[in-house]
Amino acid sequence: MLKPIEFETDRLALRQWRQTDLDPFAALCADPRVMKFFISSVHDRETADLRVEKWSKRLQQNGWGFWAVELKQETTFIGFAGLQVPADDHPYMPCVEIGWRLAYAHWGKGYATEAANGVLNIAFEVLAVPEIIATTAVGNVRSSAVMQRLGMTGPAAVFRFPEVPEANPLSQHVLYRITREQWRAKHDA
Repeated sequence: MLKPIEFETDRLALRQWRQTDLDPFAALCADPRVMKFFISSVHDRETADLRVEKWSKRLQQNGWGFWAVELKQETTFIGFAGLQVPADDHPYMPCVEIGWRLAYAHWGKGYATEAANGVLNIAFEVLAVPEIIATTAVGNVRSSAVMQRLGMTGPAAVFRFPEVPEANPLSQHVLYRITREQWRAKHDA
């Protein structure tokens, strides 16, 4: 096991999950505004708790994964951001994917972009990952806008998300990507 990475941005702390994160994370997952573009229709407490348990184990095993995100000034949990290796049936494997999800009350404040920039810094400068991808459902303009602000190029492709029925409006996803070289060029400018 590796020592889990934790880090801060100007306003945020990305850290290990805590027991006190379970209630606000379950509430976030039960909010239809937050979950509008997510394929899973299961938003119950048990599923939310199992995800936190899985992500906590990955942080312990790998040192990286999906971190809990909190506001530094208030030590308030607001969501998560991080990296994962997608399931084997993902059409762009092998890859490392960035993701985030914030409570609705914290949208529109730049937190998703700030957290994701911190995650990309870890991915490229600490973990030396050569490329990061991101995907979202077609129509999720808020997440696509974050991807563009991060300097990701795309949509590089539109694809059907694995195991989602074609008739489901969330079956079509867009792909964005950024390489370590693109990241460095953006931040050296």
